[in-house]
Amino acid sequence: DVQLQASGGGTVQAGGSLRLSCAVSGLYFDDQAIGWFRQAPGKEREEVSCIANSDGSKLYADSVKGRFTIYSDHVKNMVYLQMNSLKPEDTAIYYCARYTGDYGLAFLLTCGPQSYGYWGQGTQVTVSS
Repeated sequence: DVQLQASGGGTVQAGGSLRLSCAVSGLYFDDQAIGWFRQAPGKEREEVSCIANSDGSKLYADSVKGRFTIYSDHVKNMVYLQMNSLKPEDTAIYYCARYTGDYGLAFLLTCGPQSYGYWGQGTQVTVSS
């Protein structure tokens, strides 16, 4: 079975750092595009960052550019999200998911939540001011 499991959340003060981990199992990791998404109370789920393991291409939401870094470990089948300079508005439940669109020759990395699935249990990130 395909499974993605996010972990690593916690409570930090503004300006602090956290690293989230996404454990991926049940599929060939090197072909996959994996994304990080978040959902704050009363808000829709939004994209944070996505990575294509096939070529290393990455996308970031404007709100996290320069502060967050996504990267993969192809040995451990893990995708990480390093979050620095955290702000209170980063508070949310963070999820990782797999791109469920076409992985063919026309594949181009996108990061919209509607194109991702296999949502695992999220991990809570709380940033206090």
